[in-house]
Amino acid sequence: MDNSTLLNEVMAKAQIWLNGNYNEETKSEIRRMMNSDDKSELIESFYRDLEFGTGGLRGIMGAGTNRMNIYTVGAATQGLSNYLKSQFPHVPQIGVVIGHDCRNNSRLFAEISANIFSANDIKVYLFEDLRPTPEASFAIRQLGCQSGIILTASHNPKEYNGYKAYWDDGAQMIAPHDENVITEVNKIASVDDIKFDGNPDLIEIIGEEIDNLFIENIKKLSLSPDSIKRNSNLKIVYTPIHGTGVKLIPQALKEYGFTNIIPVPEQNVVSGDFPTVVSPNPEEPAALDMAVKKAMETDADIVMASDPDADRLGIAVKNDKGEWILVNGNQTALLFIYYIIRRWKEENKFKGNEYIVKTIVTTEIIKQIAERNGVEMFDCFTGFKWIAAIIRENEGVKQYIGGGEESYGFLPEEFARDKDAVSSCAMMAEIAAWAKDNGKTLFELLQDIYLEYGYGKEKGISVVRKGKSGAEEIAQMMKDFRSNPPKEIAGSKVVIIKDYDSLKQTNVAENTVVDLVMPTTSNVIQYFTEDGTKISVRPSGTEPKIKFYIEVRGEMKSRSEYAAADAAANAKVEAVRASLGV
Repeated sequence: MDNSTLLNEVMAKAQIWLNGNYNEETKSEIRRMMNSDDKSELIESFYRDLEFGTGGLRGIMGAGTNRMNIYTVGAATQGLSNYLKSQFPHVPQIGVVIGHDCRNNSRLFAEISANIFSANDIKVYLFEDLRPTPEASFAIRQLGCQSGIILTASHNPKEYNGYKAYWDDGAQMIAPHDENVITEVNKIASVDDIKFDGNPDLIEIIGEEIDNLFIENIKKLSLSPDSIKRNSNLKIVYTPIHGTGVKLIPQALKEYGFTNIIPVPEQNVVSGDFPTVVSPNPEEPAALDMAVKKAMETDADIVMASDPDADRLGIAVKNDKGEWILVNGNQTALLFIYYIIRRWKEENKFKGNEYIVKTIVTTEIIKQIAERNGVEMFDCFTGFKWIAAIIRENEGVKQYIGGGEESYGFLPEEFARDKDAVSSCAMMAEIAAWAKDNGKTLFELLQDIYLEYGYGKEKGISVVRKGKSGAEEIAQMMKDFRSNPPKEIAGSKVVIIKDYDSLKQTNVAENTVVDLVMPTTSNVIQYFTEDGTKISVRPSGTEPKIKFYIEVRGEMKSRSEYAAADAAANAKVEAVRASLGV
């Protein structure tokens, strides 16, 4: 499509909004874009419809079909309402939970959605204020609702907002419900199809009573209460990075038994502008700078941070030189899995039906820990909805004890069905207390895991390509990786290729192909080399980027060899990057 044709189509779509039943604020913004000499903003706002995908909506806020606004949110809610009524015709009163984070417009979008659900005769439980995403998941299960939504763009920059849709088990939707809801949303042909006039009698405000129930359940997860008692004054620096964690995480830590929680006052300020950080993402080192500085000032034991909707956890610890270092998401998951399995064994809790879950891009060391300890492990696609799906499949048959992903998400319980920074913060503090009780720092505990199971180093690389041209470039990159796979990476032969789009695994050396057993396809390709390197490549489902996940393996025979093993691994990671051209 040439530029003039695209612009004509965009102008026609914008004119429909100008002529339609949209508010004057929206129309004024559209007129501004249409009258501008530079039409790039108009094109980005209207060149496509913001897709209600399998993860819901996520996009930049503003006027237009490709933006997050009350009309795109309204269409999503109306479509979901229509689907719920078709799926639960015999339920006397269909119910939904609505939660939201700290982002600009999150409360507005939540209230608009509450009105639309209630206008469709659906009972709404609306949180009184911002709350962590996992608490909303918990509330869906606790209140016996059929669905729920959460207004959040997770850790995206401040320009973004999003809309996650959940099913009756408290998990984000998977097939067939996600695809069927998409079909219903796409049927909303006009703003006039959306019922905006709510029924206040069907909207119930919830808050503290759910908070208390949630925290009571989290307290039951504790595996080392005596260690906490002996180390109750553990110095914990915690920052919510301006987000919802400020509501519950300090309270959860106190209920767990910790008495010395050190805030970062500037970041306790709830704000969708995230004024102290460029990105409110605990994966980004800069997001923890203020917390680490506070830890230095107070000689803290651990730094913990949650993202804006409090489902991801980032931590920092002191190394053997007393320097503060960040722990990546793979290492965090390792600490959780190692600790949970070890304490379950020590407390004789195992009955033989326990299992853990990790995503396919998460470190393979977790698999080794599970196998050596006789715990079943499931691999699943990226996204916590897939971990939740495995929990649902095994409910009442097998015992879930933990699951996580490299992107800083972990779930140590099954009463919520999304990654949970509230319970994870409480348990990570407990791990620090238990390690201290055993004469170790968290850094030394991590070193000991490597000594027992082998050293590993992970590196995530994101290549950003924005807009329509960027999406096309990312698609071409994925096509090239499939049609021209590398024969070697960083000097090591590629021996296995896993393509989750075709669900085929190729053994390069043996020239054999077997099926990959997964619930559906996913646009991910993986390469495994002779020296244990694993490369995963996939486009992001929520951001304009293509992601590369690199895992290399190494050796260390004592804690003193950690620095050398890490340096060798860093060199290998750089060699892998060069091989991939990223």
